[in-house]
Amino acid sequence: MNATGAPRARAGHRFALLWWRRRRSVALDAGLAVLSAAECAAQGVAFAQRTGLPVALVSVSGALAGLVLIVRRRWPLAVILVAVAVFPANMGATAALVGLYTLATTDAPRRIIGALAAMEGAGMVIVSYLLLDRDAGVQEQELPAWFQLLVALLWGVAAVVPPVLLGMYVRARRRLVESLRDRALGLERELALLAERAEERAEWARGEERRRIAREMHDVVAHRVSLMVVHAAALQAVAAKDPEKAARTVGRNASLIGDMGRQALTELRTMLGVLRADQSPPSAASAARPQEAPGASAHAPAEEGQDAPPAPAPAVPEERGPSLTELGALVDQSRAAGMTVHLAVEGEPRGYPEQVESTAYRVVQEALTNVHKHAAGAAAQVRLAHRDGEVAVLVQNEPPANGAASAARLPSGGNGLVGMRERVVALGGGFVSGPTDAGGFRVSAVIPDRRDARA
Repeated sequence: MNATGAPRARAGHRFALLWWRRRRSVALDAGLAVLSAAECAAQGVAFAQRTGLPVALVSVSGALAGLVLIVRRRWPLAVILVAVAVFPANMGATAALVGLYTLATTDAPRRIIGALAAMEGAGMVIVSYLLLDRDAGVQEQELPAWFQLLVALLWGVAAVVPPVLLGMYVRARRRLVESLRDRALGLERELALLAERAEERAEWARGEERRRIAREMHDVVAHRVSLMVVHAAALQAVAAKDPEKAARTVGRNASLIGDMGRQALTELRTMLGVLRADQSPPSAASAARPQEAPGASAHAPAEEGQDAPPAPAPAVPEERGPSLTELGALVDQSRAAGMTVHLAVEGEPRGYPEQVESTAYRVVQEALTNVHKHAAGAAAQVRLAHRDGEVAVLVQNEPPANGAASAARLPSGGNGLVGMRERVVALGGGFVSGPTDAGGFRVSAVIPDRRDARA
């Protein structure tokens, strides 16, 4: 059953239950009214015989007075007053008991219940004393007067105390049930609200995970593929201008392109292995596969159903992300692609949390990739500053030469700067990017050295 059908089913069940209770209450009230009318009619016959009044008139009047129980739930006070009114005719005992019980089950104040109970008890005592005083059997036994009064008092107490106590018990139990029902409904509403909030948090977490995966995929693949495209474009340009020089350098460039492709493939496999958390870890043979065929060419054929042999060694260790110690190798890769890059390191290097080092590395990596895409041939400067409590990186490139254009025609999705900003801001750092006055572009990030950011 879906979330919409369950409340409807519960509402239908409650309606059916209320309808059945209503029918049962009406039947019970009708039965009590008939019983009270019969009792009053029978007592009316005896009263009419003692007083000489018309039997039919007294019986009908008594029966009508007994039928007042049909409205006991709506007007219990009227039932008690009618019962007290017919007490002198020795009628209305059933109506009095049921009316007092009904009044005790309502939310009427206790002082009103006590006053009406006392009035009804007093009437019952008086009527009982008078009946005992006129009873021939009692007079023949010559009982003392106090004994008749005691019996009358006992009849009065027996007619008042049990219905009042039973009614108050029913009222307390009903309040308890209503309180428990209200608490259950409140808990149900709270659980529904918590479920809704949990769904919102889950949706937010899914969105954050999608953005994180997008950043990782972009950082892992974009840089190395961009360098591969730059190398291929440079080889194509040299081949068009100087075929002899292209023939001499084709082997070295092809080897570089193959190595970068294998490294990108290895990093991509590492990320996919992290995402497949529900699968068993790779075997020792598959873990050792990246070290096979160290001299394999980029165009070496692969066996059917297998991938091309990966790089001799992964660029990024599988157990950790990239670190600042690999920044020099990252700069060398851009230099090998023809970019003039100057690396400057300030301060004393020290160990940072893994997320801090990985974020700083990714900022430099993406900034250099953007230089390859948008400012081909321009020189770049990379500065890494180790400060107290933070690490700062700055990547700035000069404007490209007039008329220079990238033959690689690298596509750009516009997600690089967004991903860098998200990474830095997530660690509580600051990120600034934009054009320089000289016509170049600058990317700057300051990341705090938060030890609680360690994964």
